[in-house]
Amino acid sequence: MPTIDLVVDSRRRNLGGGFEVGRVLPWSKRRMVGPFIFFDHIGPAIFPPSLPRRTDVRPHPHIGLSTITYLFAGEIVHRDSLGFHQVIRPGEVNWMTAGRGITHSERFETMREHGGLIHGIQAWVALPLEHEETDPAFTHFDAHELPSRELPGAKVRLIAGEAFELASSVPTHSRLFYAHVELEHAASIEVPDGYSERAAFVAEGRLTIDGERFEAGQMAIFERDARVSIRAEGATTVMLLGGEPLGERHIDWNFVSSRKERIQQAKADWRARRMPLPIDDDQEFIPLPEDHPPPEPMS
Repeated sequence: MPTIDLVVDSRRRNLGGGFEVGRVLPWSKRRMVGPFIFFDHIGPAIFPPSLPRRTDVRPHPHIGLSTITYLFAGEIVHRDSLGFHQVIRPGEVNWMTAGRGITHSERFETMREHGGLIHGIQAWVALPLEHEETDPAFTHFDAHELPSRELPGAKVRLIAGEAFELASSVPTHSRLFYAHVELEHAASIEVPDGYSERAAFVAEGRLTIDGERFEAGQMAIFERDARVSIRAEGATTVMLLGGEPLGERHIDWNFVSSRKERIQQAKADWRARRMPLPIDDDQEFIPLPEDHPPPEPMS
C-alpha cells in the first residue's frame, strides 16, 4: 500500500514590507489536511536591529477559524480586539479563535531592539459548522504547559489534540493533532494513526519516508490508514499534523467560511469599519485586497 498521497512544496509569499514566508496550504491540488486550511513557514531568517515597522503585520480581521502561532526561535507580539496583549516565544502557543469575528496584529517590537533569528509556523484551523459563529477567544500556553515526552532519538511536544499517548489542554473545536518533533540523525518515529488525514512538514533538516527524501519546506501528505515511519537524515525538526475533514470551506483573504455569502458580509463589515481594531493598536490597519495593492493572507 502506498504511503504518500501528495507532496507540497512551499511557495514564497511576501506579507508586506519585504517579509516573506513559505506558503504550504492552501494549495491548488490540496486545500486542507483535516481541519488545517492554512500553513505558513516563517523563516528561518535573521532580522537586523532596528527592523523597519513596515515588516510588522498590521491589524487585520478573521472569521470562521482558529489561528495557531508557534515559534522555534524569535518573538512575536500579539494584540487583539478582545484586549489581549501577548509576547509569544519559542515553544509557546497562541491559539486565537476568530469565530464570528476578531481582529489582531502581529508585530516584531521586542526583536526590533536587538535583531536575531525568527523561525516558526503560522497555521489556521477551520471551525466545524456548529462553531463557525462562536464567540471569539484567545488562549496562550507557555512551553512547560504543553505535554511532552522523549522517545529513542526523538523529543515530542504536543501542541494540540491527542497523539503519542499524550493529551494537550489547548482547546480545540474538532478532532485533530499537532506536534513538534525534534529528531536526531538516523532516528525514526511512527506518525500517529487513528486520524483520517495526516501530514508531516519538514521545518529544518531532512527526512526519508519509504525511501523518498524530503527537504526543509516540504510537506508530505499521507494516504489514509497507511502505517507511516519517518527517518531523519541529520538533526531534523518536523511538524506532524492531522485530523478529520470538515467539508468544503471557502477562503478569501483572511476569512474562512462554509458560506460564500458570509465571507462577503465579513468583507463589507471590514470595509465599513464595523469590526473593532485591536486594543492599543488601532491607528492603522490592512485594507481589503481589492481596496489596496493586495497583501497575502495573514494569520
